[in-house]
Amino acid sequence: MQNKGSTSVGNPPLIRLLTSDQWEDYELLDSGSGSKLERFGKYKFIRHEHQAIWEPALSQSEWDAADAVFVASSEESGGKWQFRRGIEVPWKMRYKKLSFMARTSNSRHLGVFPEQASHWDWIQMQVRSAGKVARVLNLFGYTGLASLAAAEAGAHVTQVDASKKATQYAKENQQLSGLGDKPIRWIIDDAVKFIKREARREVRYDGIILDPPKFGRGPKGEVWEFFKMLPYLLDEIKSILSPRPIFLVITAYAIRASALSLHYAIEEMMASFHGDVSCGELVMREKSAGRILSMAIYARWSSIG
Repeated sequence: MQNKGSTSVGNPPLIRLLTSDQWEDYELLDSGSGSKLERFGKYKFIRHEHQAIWEPALSQSEWDAADAVFVASSEESGGKWQFRRGIEVPWKMRYKKLSFMARTSNSRHLGVFPEQASHWDWIQMQVRSAGKVARVLNLFGYTGLASLAAAEAGAHVTQVDASKKATQYAKENQQLSGLGDKPIRWIIDDAVKFIKREARREVRYDGIILDPPKFGRGPKGEVWEFFKMLPYLLDEIKSILSPRPIFLVITAYAIRASALSLHYAIEEMMASFHGDVSCGELVMREKSAGRILSMAIYARWSSIG
């Protein structure tokens, strides 16, 4: 059966910009001069943002009021935090019905990627519209917010991540969100090895969430390189899809690629199923001047819409 999302020559896919505009505990306050000023809960942070090649809209005094600044190093995501004021770490944040802890660490990340909230809402819509209890697999799940969104909507969820620390944070977020009784399996493993085992066990999933890193290592030193490993991973995932899958969503950060790359890869992967493919960028809009910052590229496939 031909994929409804397939495109013809001369009719390229649309690049959609998805913004997460329903936050109360997060704001992109301003950006410029290679940085962005953000509010995570009750604290304000300055982090590097190479796309912000314009001038900030807010005054210097507004930027000076930030509680901490991340000073980047030459290493990927490397650097250190410089604190201007005391911060109680971790601190609680909320998105709709999900609660979680944010925290500074020895990277620039704070335990949540706010731009992914649009994915969480979409995943919940897919799960609730499925007409059955969906089995969802979240690969490279980090602190578990996409998994919690799926579980809150009624899915049975398996999350796989190579980091013991991130998985522990995800379990804590499950309890904070009042979802302790929801069926979520937290697995510390290499994504490819886990999928191969699930295929041998004939375990099948209706929904797939993918947030692969640019580069990473598994719990036993397995090397992940995005462009080398992603095609192989997508091919392996086909072996664990249910006969009538519901959705697949993939997000990619910090890679030199267009969202079209993800679109065509997912279109090819899901060609034997009836569904639609869309792609674009996850963006956040400034509170100050309304400018839009692109955070990541994505592609989605859905049999529901």
